[in-house]
Amino acid sequence: MPRLCPLFSGSSGNSYYIGSAERGVLIDAGRSAKQICDALTADGLDIRNVEAIFVTHEHIDHAKGLRVLAKKYHLRVYATEGTIEALAEKELIDGSTDIVPITRAGAEAGGLTVVPFRISHDCREGVGYRAASSDGRSTAFVTDTGCISDEIRAAVTGCDTVVLESNHDEGMLRCGSYPYILKRRILSDIGHLSNDVCAQTAVELVRSGTTRLILAHLSRENNYPQLALQTSLCAFEMNGMKQNLDFMLSVAPVENKAGAILY
Repeated sequence: MPRLCPLFSGSSGNSYYIGSAERGVLIDAGRSAKQICDALTADGLDIRNVEAIFVTHEHIDHAKGLRVLAKKYHLRVYATEGTIEALAEKELIDGSTDIVPITRAGAEAGGLTVVPFRISHDCREGVGYRAASSDGRSTAFVTDTGCISDEIRAAVTGCDTVVLESNHDEGMLRCGSYPYILKRRILSDIGHLSNDVCAQTAVELVRSGTTRLILAHLSRENNYPQLALQTSLCAFEMNGMKQNLDFMLSVAPVENKAGAILY
């Protein structure tokens, strides 16, 4: 089973390592190249073992370190054609970036088969990813989506591990200081998943065979790690599911400095 290490999670940057200790890939590169390399080292990993970067979409918190990281370490980058165009427009890649359009068939890298699926977000052509290893185990990354579409549900059902967005508490967001237009965007179908929708989805996933869940991309202003965790735990309890028996649940840290989560 591949190791999963969330390096960074949240509006200040997102990046995940998945693979073995010898080879793997990054999902997103939303911090500086140095920060990502330092985070890998702190977690007992090495950037030289990374074979590719899979980018979900062009927002800066998912692509900030992409250009430097790819150039310095000669890494191939995969993204949809729409995301590639948007990355170029934002100058997050340049002519030196080895970037390849990813299709529905996916790509092989780091001992994994990585297949994209569409998300619902205010970006050019965003995707989530399902990464399968040779032993048949699979991990899905579902963040930056305002709803769980039929395509997302089909893509992640049956995955052993799912990184699932639990961005905000709806009450905190509605009563908070954000301007109305931003609140409306976050709450829309092209925004972000709330704790409640995440919790409902998590129950469905465990019913389908998922055993490990990591709550991710939490808002600093409209959520708390313990609140996100308890919202999902309550949903599991109401459906007769027990932590560490039916599932394992954790929250991805903003910065994983000491290998706090390794599955």
